[in-house]
Amino acid sequence: MNVLTKKLVLILCVIISVTMTGCMLGPDYSRPQTPASTADTYVRPASHNQDVNDFPDIHRWWMRFGDPVTADLVKQALENNYDLKAAAAKVLQAQAVLAEIRGRQLPEINYNLNRSRSKTSFNFGGAGRFNNISTTWAQDVTVSYIFDLFGKLKRAEKASWADMLAAQTNEWALINSLIASVINARVQIATLQNQLDIAHADTESRNKTQQIVERRYSTGLVGPVDVRLARENLAAAKAAEITIQLTLIKARNALDVLLAKPPGSSPILPATLAQLPNLDPVTIGLPASLLDRRPDVRSAELALESSSEKIGVSIAQMYPDLILSAGVGRSADRWRDIWKGETEIYSAIFRLAQPIFKGGQLKAQVDAAKARYSELAANYAKTILTAMQEVEDALISEQLLQERLKYVKVRFEQARAAENLSIQRYQRGVEGILTVLESERRRRIAENDLAILKGRIWTNRVNLFLALGGDWIGPEENSEKQDI
Repeated sequence: MNVLTKKLVLILCVIISVTMTGCMLGPDYSRPQTPASTADTYVRPASHNQDVNDFPDIHRWWMRFGDPVTADLVKQALENNYDLKAAAAKVLQAQAVLAEIRGRQLPEINYNLNRSRSKTSFNFGGAGRFNNISTTWAQDVTVSYIFDLFGKLKRAEKASWADMLAAQTNEWALINSLIASVINARVQIATLQNQLDIAHADTESRNKTQQIVERRYSTGLVGPVDVRLARENLAAAKAAEITIQLTLIKARNALDVLLAKPPGSSPILPATLAQLPNLDPVTIGLPASLLDRRPDVRSAELALESSSEKIGVSIAQMYPDLILSAGVGRSADRWRDIWKGETEIYSAIFRLAQPIFKGGQLKAQVDAAKARYSELAANYAKTILTAMQEVEDALISEQLLQERLKYVKVRFEQARAAENLSIQRYQRGVEGILTVLESERRRRIAENDLAILKGRIWTNRVNLFLALGGDWIGPEENSEKQDI
């Protein structure tokens, strides 16, 4: 590198270091006040603990249900789910965009080597027309740099950084939702299997009832109407059994899709879950903790932050761009001469470009950026309110579902006792067939309601963890996931 080249590089480095301390136009982002920021507590925390700084009980929350099958299904989903792989690819895209924007802040350096051949023709007075053919070899190194005097590139980098973080939080939100979907699918399958067992037992019970009716009919104790009703009752039970079986198969297929398996290819899961999930109180924290724990809330805020930075980008576009272009090289008519010092060439250009009139386009871009920020600020506030609502809904649902469970158990016990008593009385000729069929119907409804309610209690606890933004993946699982 000769003396002139060293001087150009030195001057460029000095100018770059000066512009690195340039100003940044536009607002600096700060988190706005939200309903969660001013809320002291949840309205219906019940027996749940509140500690904004301590969340150990929420780590790997799906393990608290005590079902190894569920834990294995969650692991399979995290490893194989296609939606999750697509979200991971979006994060890589956002990282690449950030790297590209960062690259714009660095000098652009190019090396050029070219050979040109030209022919010119001219008339030299009375001597006639002459043609000249020339060949030129040239090589040069050029440097181009945009001085970020008003922070346009820095603001763009900050906006891209927020977009990249938003892509990551969207991935975490998907992980959270995926785990909840897997657990809910597991609960649904277990609940349907329980209902199928109830329906099968109900079919056997009605079959026995029909046999009793037909024996009494054969001895002349009852009329043919009782037989018809008993047969209709048995057929209805068999039809209901098939309906539940169809719904169960579809639920299993849906779970296979979550696990990225061909529908219907997984082995049959164990038919039962624990009677109820572990309902020990969990740490729910204060409403303000949702701002940092829930990925959908974090994503909404990062989108707002990115929008704030883009206001600065649009404002900086109204100010001049200062660009330095410099080059040094050699040019000669023969290949071997472009390596000699005496053929050296160089250039240096400072260009200042200031927009003067664009028909109001730049001002409109600033207005649009500010309006976009206002839109996202409203979305952010709504997202927070929705998050708080989901926590409140899960808390009150857990309390009232437990209360309802007491009465549904009593209802089932009484309906079962009434059914047994009606059958006994029918055999003695004290009750009619309609009483037996009605008692069977009530017992069946009560037993189904009990099975469904237990599934709802499971699902509601899942919703509570989901609403709190619990840690759905621990450090070890996170490192394993990144290796996938």
